[in-house]
Amino acid sequence: MASPLLSLTWTDHLTGHQGFLVVDRLVRGVTSGGLRMRAGCTLEEVTGLARGMTMKEALHYDPGSRYVPLGGAKGGIDCDPRDPEAYPLLVRYLRAVRPYIESCWTTGEDLGLTQDLVDRAAAEAGLVSSVQAVYPLLDDEAEARRRLEDAFAIEVDGIGLDELVGGCGVAEAALTALDRAGVPYAGTRVALQGLGTMGGATARFLTRAGLTVVAVADLKGTIANPAGLDVEALLAARDAHGTVDRSALRPGDRDLSGDAWLSADTDVLVPAAVSYAIDDENQERITARWVVEAANMPVRPEAEPLLAARGVTVLPDVVVNSGTNAWWWWTLFGDIGADAEEAFARTRGSMRALVERMLARAQADGTTPRAAAHAIAADRLPLIAERFGWYR
Repeated sequence: MASPLLSLTWTDHLTGHQGFLVVDRLVRGVTSGGLRMRAGCTLEEVTGLARGMTMKEALHYDPGSRYVPLGGAKGGIDCDPRDPEAYPLLVRYLRAVRPYIESCWTTGEDLGLTQDLVDRAAAEAGLVSSVQAVYPLLDDEAEARRRLEDAFAIEVDGIGLDELVGGCGVAEAALTALDRAGVPYAGTRVALQGLGTMGGATARFLTRAGLTVVAVADLKGTIANPAGLDVEALLAARDAHGTVDRSALRPGDRDLSGDAWLSADTDVLVPAAVSYAIDDENQERITARWVVEAANMPVRPEAEPLLAARGVTVLPDVVVNSGTNAWWWWTLFGDIGADAEEAFARTRGSMRALVERMLARAQADGTTPRAAAHAIAADRLPLIAERFGWYR
């Protein structure tokens, strides 16, 4: 694939912090991708994420749906989201890139940011919405916006639907792999890095499917219990950044080092926090059979062949965590309504079909699931370009 259409670096005049925007592709003049905030975020990272968004959009292309895939993009800000300067910095970044959000870039929450925070900062920056660039593509803008607003207002057992659909998709990806391997859910052990938006929802869906979560890592360390953690209690005790109040731990729960999740005795390992969490050195500590990439780019490229050589299958982020993005557009374009069960059913069906296709392609081609996912996306991109046109 060619280089990105647009790549820019912004430097905040007050703090010196940098922000980035990369537009990989435009489809019908519009591109899609979230905005993350983390200390150490780089242009290279955002570029990789933007390319991944192009593939995620292509992978969910269905000619029979109202949802039309968009191009891929990503934004990033190099700042700790807990920094007192983080929110005003976010507002200034959005003001700086406002012309792109108004004209072509639809964005939303990603690592370090919540959708509520993005929406509040976008309004303060003078924007109508963080996804306003897509409005001209809608048949009925007012109805579409009302439908999405209603969907975001839905809560299921105290957690917003917008948080849950992503975890539903990650869990379904893991369950599909287990089903193909003939592994029963009962007795299957899971460890997660991150109990924020994606990790928390994933833990809930996997637990309710019958799997046992034995380790969860947050900023304070790794909470572990070989007999299984009380996921609902941990979810209720976490703060806005996914950090668990240790006073909620039960007898038998252990508070270990931050990287102990890697070597936990598990079948499924779910990195659901930061990029580049697994490298060529620490991959040796992983004993799980599957690594399910709920985060964006958590496994470094040099680590994946080493894991494969040891019989560890990596289910790639471009498929695994694509459910949230797809749900936004299914809802906005009108393929589904503002309804939790409809959202979960569509997410499960779409993710299972996509993961099945990816794993079958990997088996047939004798390659990794990531290579198979890229091949499937590459097959679909020309179809999208032919039907809708795009700009490199």
